[in-house]
Amino acid sequence: MSEDFSKGKRGAVIKSDPNKVRITIRLDGDIIEHFKEQVHSAGGGNYQTHINDALRDYIKAHDKSLEDALRKVIREELKQVG
Repeated sequence: MSEDFSKGKRGAVIKSDPNKVRITIRLDGDIIEHFKEQVHSAGGGNYQTHINDALRDYIKAHDKSLEDALRKVIREELKQVG
């Protein structure tokens, strides 16, 4: 019984999200292991997605801090003017 792959196509079976960018990054082994353990504990998933989510949460938290700082500065400036 031989398989005929003559009409097969190379590449991913499921196309990747066009909003995602492929990169190469070096991270500490314990960081990777942490996210892999989270995926394993959750019963499956993709550790790279968890890293992406953690980075997004970090950005949101820091953008909020920047927004709060800007609001504070604007309020102080408006008090001086008015």
